[in-house]
Amino acid sequence: MPGPHDLFARYTFGHPERAAAELRAVLPPHVVSEVDWSSLQREPSSVVDPELRETESDLLFTARLREGRSLLLYVLLEHQSTVDRWMALRMLRYVVRQVEHWREQHPESQVLPVIIPLVMYHGPDGAWSAPHKVEELFDLPGEGEQREHWRALVPHFEYLLDDLTAERAEALLARPGPPLARLAWLVLRYGRTGELAQRLPDWTALFAQVHAAPDGTENLVVVIRYLLWVGDKTTRRAAEQVLHSVMDAQQAEELMRSYAEQLIERGVRRGLKQGRLQGRAEDVLRILAARGVHVGDEAQQRILACMDAATLDRWFDRALNATTLSDVLDDLAS
Repeated sequence: MPGPHDLFARYTFGHPERAAAELRAVLPPHVVSEVDWSSLQREPSSVVDPELRETESDLLFTARLREGRSLLLYVLLEHQSTVDRWMALRMLRYVVRQVEHWREQHPESQVLPVIIPLVMYHGPDGAWSAPHKVEELFDLPGEGEQREHWRALVPHFEYLLDDLTAERAEALLARPGPPLARLAWLVLRYGRTGELAQRLPDWTALFAQVHAAPDGTENLVVVIRYLLWVGDKTTRRAAEQVLHSVMDAQQAEELMRSYAEQLIERGVRRGLKQGRLQGRAEDVLRILAARGVHVGDEAQQRILACMDAATLDRWFDRALNATTLSDVLDDLAS
């Protein structure tokens, strides 16, 4: 299930105009100048390889070059909390899978389209440190020139990286693009740092620009929800102050109250679900006790701590005929 970072990034950069801003910020200048950005469009999910859709964070765009040739821009918005050393291999796999899918759709073609992979990173663990090139993942023998001879024998592939953690707020504010794109870069950059609340007032003018856009209120709601999701009470107070600066008091209070009610409702639903699961776990223990099966403290805590409905149902069914604890919990002796 996609998390708040994925949902926020997909909402923001799933729109062609905002995706263009991200791509223009990272692609080499000669590529930026050759792309007809008015032709950029997001491909429907049916065009994306089904295996790739499972990531819930990939975005595929197509565009034409100014000379008329088509171009595939495959964008992976990466939201891991830790750096993934194997990202180069992972991105290579995505590109190969997309090429294979493209060939299935264009069997008559004798050439492949250009696919440009891009990773956006904003994790809390500092700058991205994983290799950008697949060849750097191989254990090559030798040194110097001999090592380079070996390097020529392994696959060559490199992805582009937009490491937001390496960018200063001033640089992100100065990037060309719609107000929502610039605000998204900032809140993704500082969303999981201790600086978020103190920086929000500095972005008041940018919040006002987002609100003034055609879909401003809807976009602002998405930003506020993300901020309240990743921030703390201090962030909430700062966000509320910013809202009061860019819209009238009634609108600001309604927006904050609406989201607060959603949080309460979500908490109630979560509480009810946990209550049902807790009851199911207790049923398992009662059945085992009635059948004279000894359950030690460790196993009891494991059963009570389980919050997976399918697992609890499986244990419940097994407990009905169990003679030993191992009949229920496969990896524990009675």
